[in-house]
Amino acid sequence: MKDFRFVNKQSLKEFKALPSHIQKRFANDLNAVCRSKQPFSKIKHLGDSVGVGAIELIENGRPAYRTIYVAKYRNTAYILHSFTKTTNGVDRKAMETAKKRYKTMQQELKK
Repeated sequence: MKDFRFVNKQSLKEFKALPSHIQKRFANDLNAVCRSKQPFSKIKHLGDSVGVGAIELIENGRPAYRTIYVAKYRNTAYILHSFTKTTNGVDRKAMETAKKRYKTMQQELKK
């Protein structure tokens, strides 16, 4: 069984800023992932834009919510970024944030 961790304090703060029902839904998804099960929410693989193994949890609506995590490292799923999605297209700023944190996660794991 895996654990899930936030890659930094800011990623925890962002997750906690989501509405409580979204936090619960995404936490259930992450717990499923930690038990090697599929998340309940829709997902999108972000390997090309963020990094290998990066997955976006999707909760559509007005507004829409996202949490990006990586489940492939050791026994831990790392939460990189959580945000409220306000545009229909790709949120480039959010993807850049996730990509930077992915690199941070890799550096931490090398230590």
